[in-house]
Amino acid sequence: MSKFFIKRPIVAIVIAILMVIVGAVTIATLPTAQFPNIAPPEIRLQATYPGADAKTLEDAVAVPIEQQVNGVDNMSYMYSLNATANQQTTLLVDFDLKTDPNTDLLLTQSREQLATGQLPPSVNSYGVSLKKSTTAPLMLIALYAPNSTHDSNYLANYAYINLNDPVARLYGVGQTQIFGSGQYAMRLWVKPDQLAKLGITIT
Repeated sequence: MSKFFIKRPIVAIVIAILMVIVGAVTIATLPTAQFPNIAPPEIRLQATYPGADAKTLEDAVAVPIEQQVNGVDNMSYMYSLNATANQQTTLLVDFDLKTDPNTDLLLTQSREQLATGQLPPSVNSYGVSLKKSTTAPLMLIALYAPNSTHDSNYLANYAYINLNDPVARLYGVGQTQIFGSGQYAMRLWVKPDQLAKLGITIT
């Protein structure tokens, strides 16, 4: 068979050109392959307990919530992080690959509501937030000031005001987080004896 094409190179060239033309025409109609889901759906639950350390967060917040969320449908595993620096406990619940993240969010939220009565009042007043998220960041963006004209506090505040909300509203973005310096805050010192005389509380 090879001798046929060797002796007739024009036939071989015509067949090759036809195959290229047919391939170019059909490439537009080929189905796009779907990538398999490799990262499990994850629900992030965050609660704030002002003034609490990591041990208090674990005992008063993390344990009651974990007891209720434990065993939610299609859950693979979960783990919690308690941070003294921002008085926050974070519970990450990972689900099976075949599940719908929206359904997972509703199921986790219904379980979390069962723990509301066991949480401290200040935690309930701040509220418990639930979001669909993933632990691996998709993109990291760095801000810098040319010639060091602004410090890290200014840049972080600029990111909170001008970038955080617009980026979070983009299609496909589940969560944004700003690293580095925190938001501007005001620290107040009070005299407990004066508050007691006036009959008022810190709140």
